[in-house]
Amino acid sequence: MRYSAFSLFKNALNGNKDWKPAWRKPDPKPSYDVVIIGGGHGLATAYYLAKEHGIRNIAVVEKGWLGSGNIGRNTTAIRSNYLLTENQHFYEASMKMWETLSQDLNYNVMFSQRGVVNLAHTLPQLDVYARRGNQMRLNGIDCELMAPQQINKLIPGLDISNSVRFPILGGLMQRSAGTARHDAVVWGYARAADQLGVDIIENCEVTSFLKDGDAVTGVMTTRGPINARKVACAVAGHTSELMRRAGIDRLPLESHVLQAFVSEALKPVVDTVATFGGGHLYFAQSDKGGLVFGGDIDGYNSYAQRGNLPVVEDVMSEFVALIPALARVKLLRSWGGIMDMTMDGSPIITTGPLPGMYLNTGWCYGGFKATPISGKCFAWTIAKDEPHPLSAPFTLDRFYRGYVIDDKGQGPTPRLH
Repeated sequence: MRYSAFSLFKNALNGNKDWKPAWRKPDPKPSYDVVIIGGGHGLATAYYLAKEHGIRNIAVVEKGWLGSGNIGRNTTAIRSNYLLTENQHFYEASMKMWETLSQDLNYNVMFSQRGVVNLAHTLPQLDVYARRGNQMRLNGIDCELMAPQQINKLIPGLDISNSVRFPILGGLMQRSAGTARHDAVVWGYARAADQLGVDIIENCEVTSFLKDGDAVTGVMTTRGPINARKVACAVAGHTSELMRRAGIDRLPLESHVLQAFVSEALKPVVDTVATFGGGHLYFAQSDKGGLVFGGDIDGYNSYAQRGNLPVVEDVMSEFVALIPALARVKLLRSWGGIMDMTMDGSPIITTGPLPGMYLNTGWCYGGFKATPISGKCFAWTIAKDEPHPLSAPFTLDRFYRGYVIDDKGQGPTPRLH
């Protein structure tokens, strides 16, 4: 629907009482063909199930409001600069989907291909980036090694002299990478899925699973029981807790808090996304002027969407070491997302682990950037009961077979030790 300038002004004055909601607020039906738990990747999955596989009797249940989970608690970076071929093909396919996602959803997700550069501070680290860049080029992914002077044009505040603690010797740039607006992604998928008949049920927590023997036949929620032919779980860092409610006590996952931060608004100082190779820091500048940045996971298991002060101090000290002029910039706010960390740093998209159940988890640092391709592949798996060719390496049984995809060193940057 289009609105004139007059209608926008009129709605602003009357409290938007005539504004049409972007998606419905239905009560859950007694049964569905598919129930998807989780309003991030699960929402994208529902959209592609409806659009590409014709399955439209779907409910997406979210225990909070849409955007309250990891889909709205990240630093919005999108990239495919991984080392191993399986992840390169997977994340590059996601990159191509990001490029047309606004047109596909008919909703501006504010995808900005401003590039991602990994800063190198030693010659061995530069060699590691060159190796990764060569592998990316072999798989048709754009990248280039940049000299310090080229990087300095994108981030003028960097001290590229040799007198600093972490001299910048170069970096690996992927120019097609960038950022998107995370809440716009949620709203875009929600509206598009709703228009295809998907029921989006917010404030509906799954408390247990309905079963016939070992087979999952539905979910018990805070809004009553819901039967389903298939139940798909895509709840990011809370996967282990949800699986315990299904009677599954062990998965190759750990849940950790990952903090992120936004500074006060500044004039443009960073024209790309960058990662600091001397520690664990990644940063960009939002369209509002705030610096958006994050660091390492907190060093303990937790389901709390908050962090601790030692990590705050660590991240701030790294940022100031890299760009000393930011020392007096004020921190505006922070938040925490729950990371479901696999032992090899790669995701799990699979049938099972119980009959009638499907699992999407283990995204580590890669969840937001994978949203489109994760939804597409997970929808394929649910519809066809087999892995999509792009997600075939990411089945759960790889941990039992010993075929791990150990790309954890590439998210977001290898660190100096």
